[in-house]
Amino acid sequence: MRESASVSAGRTAPIEFPSTFSAQALARGKAVYRIETARSLAVITVRRGGSLARLGHDHVVASRHVQGLIATDDGRADLYLPLAELSVDEPALRAEAGLDTQPSDADIAATRANMLDKVLEVQRFPFALIRVSGPAAMTAGAQLGIEVTLHGTSRRFDLPVRIGMANGELNVAGTLEFDQSEFGIVPFSVLGGAIQVQDRLSLRFSVQARRVGTGDVASPWPMQ
Repeated sequence: MRESASVSAGRTAPIEFPSTFSAQALARGKAVYRIETARSLAVITVRRGGSLARLGHDHVVASRHVQGLIATDDGRADLYLPLAELSVDEPALRAEAGLDTQPSDADIAATRANMLDKVLEVQRFPFALIRVSGPAAMTAGAQLGIEVTLHGTSRRFDLPVRIGMANGELNVAGTLEFDQSEFGIVPFSVLGGAIQVQDRLSLRFSVQARRVGTGDVASPWPMQ
């Protein structure tokens, strides 16, 4: 298990976040971008299953707190997101996902509490870590290798992404489907599985980043 998987949920960043790599790249004159958290979004669609699935709801889980650094010349990115900040069922995101039911506020609150406590166990595993590797330089339409560490388990995926660069800004967007059981997570269920969460999850993301300048006064690195 990685050290970051067991740190206190009160930390603002994982202990092992490798900011040194990007700092050294910047010192060598390489292009480094910092995630614009307020303009980045990751959304997971969670589907219901079981023989009584009609009594449950599909959900959307979102993070608006993606942080990290991208060294485009080296084809590398290191990102993380604090799981305790995940939202559940934002109305606009439910509408975008085309979900056909509407859970009550109480249902949404209970879903979020169960997700954080019983499913993700955020007190033990407060962060999701993403390490990206790809071609020597990231270009539009690149195929990237992505290592995701979640719930103390790491898995690797090969993922085609859309990359756009303009005016010192970088956008990376893509989609990914995966099984939560790959990370040792047991999908939530009740009534002996008659109402349950499907193992398969659908992720879409759009990450916006701005190039860091060597003369920036503020530190370009996420807080440790």
